[in-house]
Amino acid sequence: MGNSEYSELRERMVTEQLQRPIDGRLPVVDARVLQAMRNVERHLFVPDNMQLFAYQDRPLPIGYGQTISQPYIVGYMTQLLELEPEHTVLEVGTGSGYQTAVLAELVKTVVSVEIVEPLAHAAQQVLETAGYSNVTVRAGDGYAGWPEHAPFDGIIVTAAPDHVPQPLVEQLKSEGHLVLPVGRQGWTQQLVVITKHADGATSTEEVMGVGFVPLTRDSEYGSSR
Repeated sequence: MGNSEYSELRERMVTEQLQRPIDGRLPVVDARVLQAMRNVERHLFVPDNMQLFAYQDRPLPIGYGQTISQPYIVGYMTQLLELEPEHTVLEVGTGSGYQTAVLAELVKTVVSVEIVEPLAHAAQQVLETAGYSNVTVRAGDGYAGWPEHAPFDGIIVTAAPDHVPQPLVEQLKSEGHLVLPVGRQGWTQQLVVITKHADGATSTEEVMGVGFVPLTRDSEYGSSR
């Protein structure tokens, strides 16, 4: 399939899945997010045998029991972060690197943590090949965030812990947003937005029901399963 055909599929993805979603889902309306979704070549971030399905409205397997989220969820979670060009963002759960690339289109700096080491290395390579020079990926336990780069204007978690990790709340800037799914696999998970206010207090909003793979942990921190 040629670049023009992939470009047409991306445009259809944005129009039909993000701007006019079905099943009563709220649309993605942020113009910068929509353009980022048009720009990022999602087919580069999935296995070769999955490229024909890259722009369909569904998650796809990427190995190691992990998935690349469906485009709508990527776009909507990104919109919830309310990103600006000068922002620095932490992503927990690099996975394929697709969400990372969408963030990189929108902000100054993205740092991303992936617990599955082969996925971290593969994502870094794909991101570099695609020309994203404002991204740093490391292998590690994302529950603890990345204190050396904190605080962050926004934090996004792309796997579900059974509770909100307190280190991530602590690493959030004033007026920043933490967007993550919360809940056990096989149970009801909620997409949650936590906002830190100027006085340090936080508020929490439940946005929608979702289904994510669980956030796994290194043994030194215990398990979130």
